[in-house]
Amino acid sequence: MFEPSRAQAREFFFETWRKYRAGEPLAGAETIALDVILQHPEYHRVLDDPERSRERDYFPEAGETNPFLHLSLHLALEEQLSIDQPRGIAKRFAALLARSGERHAALHAALECLAEMVWRAQRDGAPFDAAAYLDCLARSR
Repeated sequence: MFEPSRAQAREFFFETWRKYRAGEPLAGAETIALDVILQHPEYHRVLDDPERSRERDYFPEAGETNPFLHLSLHLALEEQLSIDQPRGIAKRFAALLARSGERHAALHAALECLAEMVWRAQRDGAPFDAAAYLDCLARSR
């Protein structure tokens, strides 16, 4: 599993956005990342200013959303859906999409589950619980 550092993840999004804005070709995961970035215009200002945003900390307890974490979770979810891992996620997501009626809303509901499972695994020092993740998706709206 590829686990980029905070700096590497941020640079990936900065570089993807820079290439897009410069009209340069994108490769691999950059194309998926660009789709995610374009769905989040509220983060374009952050990506336009790497010098200001590169080292900034975000505090959820103060109501701040970390744009890099949010974009990274989107990217991870898109990857999971593309390869159906954990097995069954594509089917669970399709059902969630049918319930919500809008793909971006369904993605955000799924991201809540993904973030919760990552947080639990980190908190407990345990492996990612794929069964609990799929159960969460089945309950989401």
